[in-house]
Amino acid sequence: MKWHKTILSMIQQRQDKKVALAVDTSTNEAPSILINNIVKLFEQVKPDTILVQADFKIRSTTPIKSDTIKYHTHGKSSYTLVLEWAKEENVDTLFYITDVTGFISEEIENVSYEMIWLVPGAILPRVPFGKAIKVA
Repeated sequence: MKWHKTILSMIQQRQDKKVALAVDTSTNEAPSILINNIVKLFEQVKPDTILVQADFKIRSTTPIKSDTIKYHTHGKSSYTLVLEWAKEENVDTLFYITDVTGFISEEIENVSYEMIWLVPGAILPRVPFGKAIKVA
């Protein structure tokens, strides 16, 4: 589980930065135990992380807490609002737990902050920008 150390190191290196962790809640097929463990890691190592729960819209932006994730079953996901929110909030680093099958507006070709996609599953798809890390 090399990705654990990688993410831990990335969080530790960003202690003085504004960090957000977005969770794609568009499906309940995601490995919820894995996702909760990642959220717990952020909660313990960087408790000022902002937790964003989103599918086709932002459902909530709250202080990080691992037992608050609520999944939906419609399967529709758009990253556009979260990416725009991160820019407006002057986030330095956005971590996004998702399978990377959601929609991104064609107007967004890149972002001005650091973008790290945390992808659960056996396959690591190509991401539109930023860095992808397989977490499975």
